[in-house]
Amino acid sequence: MLMEKLVYVAQLGARVVLYVLMALSVLSVGVIIERWWYFRRRRLDTGSLADTLRKLLRGGNVDEARALLKKSRAVEAEIVGEALDWYADGPDAVEQILSKAVRQRRKSFEAGLLFLGTLGNNAPFIGLFGTVLGIVTAFRELGQTQAGASAGMGNVMGGIAEALVATAIGILVALPAVIFYNVFQKKGADVEENAASLGNVVLASMKSLAPQARVVADNRVRATASTAEHRTEQSGGAGGAAAAAVSGDGLRVAGPSSTAVGA
Repeated sequence: MLMEKLVYVAQLGARVVLYVLMALSVLSVGVIIERWWYFRRRRLDTGSLADTLRKLLRGGNVDEARALLKKSRAVEAEIVGEALDWYADGPDAVEQILSKAVRQRRKSFEAGLLFLGTLGNNAPFIGLFGTVLGIVTAFRELGQTQAGASAGMGNVMGGIAEALVATAIGILVALPAVIFYNVFQKKGADVEENAASLGNVVLASMKSLAPQARVVADNRVRATASTAEHRTEQSGGAGGAAAAAVSGDGLRVAGPSSTAVGA
């Protein structure tokens, strides 16, 4: 009784597996097209952008660099643009924001890869499952066929052939899923590498400008100190001259009085 029910389920299961594989193939094609369009719209000439960004930052034009990055749709530009908002806080802060921005956007450029990877690994097994169910059904018919009945044997052979189709479809569905999974995974890795290279340009520019800023600050301190010292000397000289004048006047005043006294 139980075996008959299982055989009946197997008869239905072979067709169900084929429909499932067809549905999965449609979903796979949809994900592949969506991911291809996503990366195509966000293509980036990293070398040209890095040169322009370096020139702007070395010239101190941070606002222009932000505006340049906002014009681009690339994920790398979004990452570096977010890091530039922390430009005034120093290289360490910018480096931390770069790492945070990459982790935060990883879900966007890795979307769909889990589905493609899972489908590529398991579609052949789904097809094999359909083949097994079809063969079970075929052998069941073979057992019920009378000896010498050529028509019954033809049905059995046809059932086995249909069962093997499920394995072929499973492999056919798995192949593009695996191929484009590797392609899009490589593109996601390229996004991270490009963001890291642009971030290195920003950090290098900040670190190269830091000694210059310190020299300028030191020169300003020296100039301020020299000006203050000069003013102190001027005020000291004027005070000495005034004291000498007072002393001279005193002597001149005291002289006659003493002479008068002596007289």
